Amino acid sequence: MPKFLYEALPCRVIFGVGSLERLSEEVEQLGAHHALVLSTPEQADEARGISERLGKKSAGVFAKAVMHVPIETAEAAREEAKRLGADCCVAVGGGSTTGLAKAIALVSELPIIAIPTTYAGSEMTPIWGLTAEGIKKTGRNLRVLPRTVIYDPTLTLTMPPSLSGTSGMNAIAHCVEALYAEDANPIISLMAEEGIRALAASLPIVVKEPRNLDARGNALYGAWLAGMSLGAVGMALHHKLCHTLGGTFNLPHAETHTAILPHAVAYNAAAAPDAMRKIAKAVGTSSAALGLYDLAIAVGAKMALKDFGLKETDLDRAAELAIQNPYYNPRPVTREGIRRLLDDAYHGRRPIETA
Repeated sequence: MPKFLYEALPCRVIFGVGSLERLSEEVEQLGAHHALVLSTPEQADEARGISERLGKKSAGVFAKAVMHVPIETAEAAREEAKRLGADCCVAVGGGSTTGLAKAIALVSELPIIAIPTTYAGSEMTPIWGLTAEGIKKTGRNLRVLPRTVIYDPTLTLTMPPSLSGTSGMNAIAHCVEALYAEDANPIISLMAEEGIRALAASLPIVVKEPRNLDARGNALYGAWLAGMSLGAVGMALHHKLCHTLGGTFNLPHAETHTAILPHAVAYNAAAAPDAMRKIAKAVGTSSAALGLYDLAIAVGAKMALKDFGLKETDLDRAAELAIQNPYYNPRPVTREGIRRLLDDAYHGRRPIETA
């Protein structure tokens, strides 16, 4: 048995159909009295519903969260929290909204209650991200880790099938990179493999039967495990590429993760054979990279970065940025290798495992 370090993150999780009914008492448990409810503009109605549910415990609604947490949006939300006298944040939605709550907590220490409506997983991590002048920077700080997470599968029923598929693939990416992380450990590896299995089994059903609450619940369970994996160990090349593409070129978050994942796995295949065996087993295929690509196709995902607005002339700059301050990766990161990987993802080709 190899030596390892495992550090449990302090987070309270409430899981199951109807869990949203516990929200008011969870605000009370934090000792809070004025919760600022956050969401994207698209989920403003849900945020207002949450605010009404809280009644006098709601300080108001800030429905301006956007992808990649632009610093301007973060500063506006921080000012609004101060103006309203908020003493906690309730983040309703996916990674964009949770990220905005973290941006507030980073400078104010306001506790966060996260209510995920996607499979993003960021609600289980102490990782924050902010985008300024076209560059997305990330960091880790326990003060941004949500204190309570309420997982209610009924809240994912409004997620369109197309977003369900890519959001779930994004969650799988967290599990995949946890399996070959520099600080991987047996406990997180168990969670990561189980997370891939649960998501791979449930996502095709969710896409075909959007009202299937059992499948929604299993996918949310997998996403929870993926978030645990993301929060406990470091990520690698895949996440570096996606942060670069998202922060610099404003590509959609989950869709970009979906398109990049099979190619990042193919790039690392020879350097992480044990992880590849576990991924392939969890997906139910003989090849990790091809299995993930085929799963993405099965859930209706677009697999070409060019479909998201990236230009072919952007690939050189993306490759240069990706090799600057690289994350740990099991295979050495080279500009030539990354440029080739990006070209394959740009065109949406089936991945090819390289030595």
